[in-house]
Amino acid sequence: MNRTHLVAHLVAGMTILVWGATFVSTKVLLEAFSPVEILFLRFSLGALALAIASPHRLHVRSWREEGLFMLAGLCGVTLYFLCENVALTHTLAANAAVLVSTAPFLTALLARFLLGESLRSSFFVGFVCALGGVICISINSGAVLRLNPLGDFLAFLAALTWALYSIFTRKIGQCGYNMVQATCRIFCWGLLFMLPVLPLAQVRLTDVQRFADPVMLGNLLFLGLGASALCFATWNFSIKILGAVKTSVYIYMVPVVAVITSMLILHEPFTWLAALGMFLILLGLGISESRFSLRRH
Repeated sequence: MNRTHLVAHLVAGMTILVWGATFVSTKVLLEAFSPVEILFLRFSLGALALAIASPHRLHVRSWREEGLFMLAGLCGVTLYFLCENVALTHTLAANAAVLVSTAPFLTALLARFLLGESLRSSFFVGFVCALGGVICISINSGAVLRLNPLGDFLAFLAALTWALYSIFTRKIGQCGYNMVQATCRIFCWGLLFMLPVLPLAQVRLTDVQRFADPVMLGNLLFLGLGASALCFATWNFSIKILGAVKTSVYIYMVPVVAVITSMLILHEPFTWLAALGMFLILLGLGISESRFSLRRH
């Protein structure tokens, strides 16, 4: 493994550490903001931060490549988060967690057929192991997985749109664009696609009193500057270097980080079932990233 690949692996892992903590921040913000408000504000802050970090305008060479930015913004910003948030209002969080965790598997299938990326047997073994861990964590609170057609479909759709986002980002990376500028452009397209939803989602952006609360403002800045601006740029960098499949498996780590941060910040209990789930997820991640193969050579 060369130095660039090692950095990309480390960056992907650090990105997941931040994304895993977003569940706690979002839970705090939901006391004063609607889900769509949080979504719009965090990506507006993210786009602004990226524009300041790299103020030079990105010159897209063709309408075909511009289409990749549009599709990445539509899938990775607008549809993924809207589907996930709406799904949680129609199904159990346990169902949503399991279905959204199929994103690496869907990414691998799309990458195999659309990008020609190779797949090892270890990826599928790791996926089954990690999914078992996610299920353990999901039912840790006593929830029982049961079918909720609309919500479950939306959760699966969220996983699919994130897989598509990974594919489009990989294609953008192959075009040689600066990833900070590229991520900013993706955010802008995502925000543009989000505008028609704002009037229907009880958005009250003029209610500025909510921003005066240091706790709310701090969590909003964390989501906008850290989880959006910084982490999407670093995630896209990892996809550019490692490919969509190898990077996507780090998503398995999100429930692990969420359990740890919930325990430390929200003082939620840590049980043997949560510990088993974390172990299976870490084992699945290790297997997925290994070079093990069941095929004979």
